[in-house]
Amino acid sequence: MDLLNNDNLKKKTSGFNILSNDSTDGHGGYGAGTLNLDNVSPVFVDPTEGEAFVDMGALHARSAVEKRIKFLKNKEEVPNGKLYWLVWVTVQHKDGKPYYAGVAGCEMTVDISIRRGYKSLPEHVNKMDKSLKGHILVDDMDDKSKAILAKFLKEHNEQIWENSTKELHEALTV
Repeated sequence: MDLLNNDNLKKKTSGFNILSNDSTDGHGGYGAGTLNLDNVSPVFVDPTEGEAFVDMGALHARSAVEKRIKFLKNKEEVPNGKLYWLVWVTVQHKDGKPYYAGVAGCEMTVDISIRRGYKSLPEHVNKMDKSLKGHILVDDMDDKSKAILAKFLKEHNEQIWENSTKELHEALTV
């Protein structure tokens, strides 16, 4: 058996494509209706440390927080977990100006000592989708975490923050 023949070198696809060009330009061909993640960023909010940071590995559940952790579906199985908020932040343009269009936070707890964590994968996927669609969903977040996120978004780019909606500003006001 020849392991280097062309059949073995072909990349296997899952049918899910992430494209960097806009696939919704009306042509209706290959890639139409696929998800474009170019404008979404995963921001982790750590209320214990009082910080927020971007980790692009979270797009594929491979962030520094998630590595080497087995995630369980039951929150009670991780009673000593450290709280993190994974916030999906989408930037769009309106009138030629960038703004934070979608912001949706998801709870996650991690106990490094037992290498276990809690997160709801369906919630994470649904919140990322809502963020991509321009929804602001931060009601579940505690006030300290909202303040950390607001400060991070302002300091990351004050102009984008200023261009953002009143809804976002009010949702993150503590």
